[in-house]
Amino acid sequence: MRHLPDFPWDSLVPFRERARGYGAPASAPEPEHGATEGPTRDDGGLVDLSVGTPVDPTPQVVQDALSAASNAPGYPQTHGTPDLREAVATWFAARRGVPDVDPAGVLPTIGSKELVAWLPSILGLGPGDVVAFPRTAYPTYDVGARLAGATPFPADATTAFGPVTTNTAPKLLWLNSPGNPTGQVLGVEHLAKVVAWARRHGVIVASDECYAELDWRPAQERDRFPTTPSVLDPRVTGGSHEGLLCVYSLSKQSNLAGYRAAFVAGDPALVGRILEVRKHAGMMMPWPVQRAMLAALADPVHVEEQRARYAARRAVLRPAVEKYGLRVDHSEAGLYLWASAGEDSWTTLGRLADLGILAAPGAFYGVAGQAHVRIALTADDARIGWAAARLRRAVDGRDGVRQP
Repeated sequence: MRHLPDFPWDSLVPFRERARGYGAPASAPEPEHGATEGPTRDDGGLVDLSVGTPVDPTPQVVQDALSAASNAPGYPQTHGTPDLREAVATWFAARRGVPDVDPAGVLPTIGSKELVAWLPSILGLGPGDVVAFPRTAYPTYDVGARLAGATPFPADATTAFGPVTTNTAPKLLWLNSPGNPTGQVLGVEHLAKVVAWARRHGVIVASDECYAELDWRPAQERDRFPTTPSVLDPRVTGGSHEGLLCVYSLSKQSNLAGYRAAFVAGDPALVGRILEVRKHAGMMMPWPVQRAMLAALADPVHVEEQRARYAARRAVLRPAVEKYGLRVDHSEAGLYLWASAGEDSWTTLGRLADLGILAAPGAFYGVAGQAHVRIALTADDARIGWAAARLRRAVDGRDGVRQP
């Protein structure tokens, strides 16, 4: 514990309070949990775009499946039920262009964050081992390395490791596509080069792909499939998943963050090692959640509906962010705008807070992110509209709160 960083979100408290004061003394009520629509009039107060937590309802088909499975007196299967693992394999074929996922190489997890945090430990990594991850990245990759006693190594290219041998290469290399916070998408050729390099040096590659269904690239760039490329794509792997893991979550595409519904898939031998540790540790997805997850994977309609919601919010917010003077970088997929004013992220954060808008500073995501802020699309339609209007009014020199 002495080697873990402070929890970064605690440092946002003063900015949150600053944003709450926008338009005082009037203030708008914060949205209820799960609300899709908020009040139509902007009476001031906080628009929280700092955390990527879904606000739209969990699909009814998923709620019904959870309810139907609520009588669950026995222990669930750590490996997941055979039909759930088959459903994951079918989903990969239908949505990701990966027709060869072995159900034996699928394992449900209690959300994806816990797997990211514990994977180095589960794989037996420790002092002297290196865990690599992108220079601008979700902080849990770094935390997972530290929990294992391994060495975290931020790197954006395999050349960052210099000349390596099997003994000096990182033991685990994290990829994140679409990236959080950047929204950057790694193409098939890039993924294939990384996988080939990793196999030459005995490196395990784990790819965090939980935003894959939220791909904003033009259709002609999406390789016939509606999602971003996977590390398990046969064009990447050459037909073998050896040494490869894909980590995935239904939190974003299906509004299941509260269910903690995720999975890891790939090399059956690696998944088998993870499974054995999880059996001993009692890390098992609850039976009702397994049933809910099965229903979600079988219903692409709600995914398309949710994608359309985020696309509409993005279409409202991005032009206003750019009009305000922030350059949006990458952001080709996912739930965020990765934006920069060419200044320290905390300065930008303060200016946004003065408009009642709370974002996340790029400094949370590594030294390379210090000049950016991450602005989430995860607010109801009304509040996204308020944020866009406040940004436009700030540019036009009009302060205050929109009146009816």
